[in-house]
Amino acid sequence: MSATLAAPGEAGRGLFAHFGRDFTASIVVFLVAMPLCMGIAIASGVPPEKGLVTGIIGGIVVGLIAGSPLQVSGPAAGLAVIVFEFVREHGLEALGPVLLLAGVFQVVAGALKLGGLFRAISPAVVHGMLAGIGALIVIGQFHILFDEKPLSSGLENMAMMPARVLGLDFGDAAATELALTLGLLTIAVMIGWEKLRPKSLSLIPGALLGVMAATLAAWTMGLDVARIQVPESIGSAFALPTSAGWFAPLANPSLIVAALAIAFIASAETLLSAAAVDRMHDGVRTKYDKELSAQGVGNLLCGLVGALPMTGVIVRSSANVQAGAKTRLSAMLHGVWILGFVALLPWLLAEVPMAALGGVLVVTGWKLVSLKHVRHLFKAHGFLPAVVWAVTFILVVTTDLLTGVLVGLALTAIELLPHMKELRLKVHQHDEEEETRLEIHGAATFVGLTRLNAALERQPEGRPVHLDLGNVKAMDHTTAETLGEWIQRRRQSGHSDRVTGDPSVLRPLPLGS
Repeated sequence: MSATLAAPGEAGRGLFAHFGRDFTASIVVFLVAMPLCMGIAIASGVPPEKGLVTGIIGGIVVGLIAGSPLQVSGPAAGLAVIVFEFVREHGLEALGPVLLLAGVFQVVAGALKLGGLFRAISPAVVHGMLAGIGALIVIGQFHILFDEKPLSSGLENMAMMPARVLGLDFGDAAATELALTLGLLTIAVMIGWEKLRPKSLSLIPGALLGVMAATLAAWTMGLDVARIQVPESIGSAFALPTSAGWFAPLANPSLIVAALAIAFIASAETLLSAAAVDRMHDGVRTKYDKELSAQGVGNLLCGLVGALPMTGVIVRSSANVQAGAKTRLSAMLHGVWILGFVALLPWLLAEVPMAALGGVLVVTGWKLVSLKHVRHLFKAHGFLPAVVWAVTFILVVTTDLLTGVLVGLALTAIELLPHMKELRLKVHQHDEEEETRLEIHGAATFVGLTRLNAALERQPEGRPVHLDLGNVKAMDHTTAETLGEWIQRRRQSGHSDRVTGDPSVLRPLPLGS
């Protein structure tokens, strides 16, 4: 039997069975998505409408065909750094064909059922990468707060930060000081709302309030600060190819490598986000290969119209679940609302100060730099995973994103060295009278994680599982994190499962009551 549940509203009663809850959830997601779509575009070094176009495609198209119906897709902070560097080196014109190729890679990977492989990526690498990206976003957007453009690298941006501060002169109320004031106002409203908001208003996003506060201040006082530039017509934001020469960048081998990097990072972030979304609700489980292909279709379309790359995004997805969404209709409608807003109210977007979006990204980036992940890795799994996190983080900030990820992945292989003779993981299922016993043999490492995940997800609802790890002599942190999430999800669903084995192997797992 399959562990996949019937999708609420989609099985038997149709997509509109929960229209009321999906409708209200879509409004919440739309309000969260608007400032993030524009802010991430600016952090990526492209016009803000490019982020809005990606949000529209991610909602309407990917929302319709996604393998994770409650996950929301759109432009992601996790790709902002790599896109910024790409656009700086190769120009915005080259991004479209490269993104189209990245989408093709994702569609093919989904067709080849490679989605499970991305789930075997070390959490230490993923969180180290996200923390490094968050640090780069904070450092880069620091300059946006001063109405200045970010420099070409994280180290250069850090080196320039003292000069920005020392150059301030609030006595003459120049544009720089005014912009900084608006950015700080945005940050203060976001942080203050997060700490003080009443429970009854918890679904109102702080980013929206922060941008509104800065926009109202700039408008009512007539402040002369840089504002976002939006096209008069949404149609002009969709830049379709005009000639065969549009594909010329794909003849450059280095750009093909860039397409592979975008596809890899977007896929990893999407599927890890999907796994996180699955932990938030009891509805349909993610079909990883279908989700991977859906993201590929989305990125292919974004490439064709010259927009930003997309991933599944955890902030908008968690807002979707918390707002009570039940089907994919919520994600689709949020894309419709973005399209309608940009088409009907472009003049309102043009009033938003650039510094306000910089403030939104500073807070967003700071949240990505979460030390709780590395503390958890060290406490639960020891020294090596924490080192992997730290090395990935440092290299992402000081060199580039791809180098940091590749070195981090190489370091995770060190965990395999003591267990080279037992890497082949065997999973035997025994359907006993009162429970299903899953008997695991070998070293439980990321090498065998796809096989283990497949066995875990086959387990039916309503039947206890005995996870027998008695013949597992060692477990790496990637497998331990995956098993821990599965155990917690089963426990939250009311299952009375058992896990047995060597105490030293079981130690990192959440087996307490």
